[in-house]
Amino acid sequence: MIVPETLEQIASAAALHGELNEQAMTSLKKAWPELRFTFCNDDDMPARLPPAVKREKFNLYLVNGSEHCLSLTNDPLHAIGVVLASVDEDA
Repeated sequence: MIVPETLEQIASAAALHGELNEQAMTSLKKAWPELRFTFCNDDDMPARLPPAVKREKFNLYLVNGSEHCLSLTNDPLHAIGVVLASVDEDA
């Protein structure tokens, strides 16, 4: 489970790095070792799934781990991780 306050803290911490890269991911994983983190481009995310948190340069999506395989979810009660999706500034 990921509470809204934690999502906001993750978004704030990610924003401090300026860009999403391995250094930012390492920092997030160190701050929240119980969560899974990954990053990609926002264009790679399903259009039907709204982000859990929207920022100017990136969006956060939730990862569900309650099934055998990982999947995306909009339910923070089943979330075990976060996808940080970089927003293309030219889009």
